[in-house]
Amino acid sequence: MDLDIAYANSDFIPNGADYPKKWEKLAADIRSLHKILRLDQEYGEEPANRYDLFLPEGAPKGVMIFVHGGYWMAFGRKDWSHLAAGALAQGWAVAIPSYTLAPNARISQITTEVATAIDVIADEVPGPIILAGHSAGGHLVARMNCTDVPLACADRLHHILSISPVGDLRPLMQTSMNETLQLDAAEAVAESPTLATKTRGVTTTIWVGANERPAFLDQAQRLTMAWDEADLVIAPDRHHFDVIDDLMTSDSSMITRILAP
Repeated sequence: MDLDIAYANSDFIPNGADYPKKWEKLAADIRSLHKILRLDQEYGEEPANRYDLFLPEGAPKGVMIFVHGGYWMAFGRKDWSHLAAGALAQGWAVAIPSYTLAPNARISQITTEVATAIDVIADEVPGPIILAGHSAGGHLVARMNCTDVPLACADRLHHILSISPVGDLRPLMQTSMNETLQLDAAEAVAESPTLATKTRGVTTTIWVGANERPAFLDQAQRLTMAWDEADLVIAPDRHHFDVIDDLMTSDSSMITRILAP
């Protein structure tokens, strides 16, 4: 099997190349319309160590932290502001961090940066914490359930939503993207949530689109089977790029599930 093809997404989605521009506009619109927000907040020393915080009217019920995808190589917080809409409408704060992208950081460093961001955001917003992430971000939020990742606020984690994650990084060593990621065998194993020897037991939903590439369906199923605390949702008629859309809708099954008491 050609693993470059197995993990390609845009080529197998109608008008796939148009999605980044669509996301950029949706994200800019919510930043211009939402009244209570704190942009470009620092959480670390690297240039990319910034987050945007969206606050509801009144005291927030807690905070949802969304970690973006892009194969650890692309995008940043400002591309995904629109995904705050659903949780905001339900009275939750939403924070979206950026992180240093490969090749300027290895995946292990990115994991550490995301954990730092979560702890800093936790100090800013009281209450329960929901972690949501898509694709590479789905991998990163799943890593927060692994006990080898230091996380001071771990006892406040309420739910982890891992959308279309890559839970086992070993296949990526056989793709051309590894020229950028620079994964070796030891890091691929250490950074794979599916292979974790011990987890925190946080309630986790693995969410994947029914129309995704078979490799992503397999990754989602294998991570679910590896964790007792994980359940799998296969969303009908969703592919890798529109599977995140339900985060924008306050009464979607995705939002309802992760915000449930």
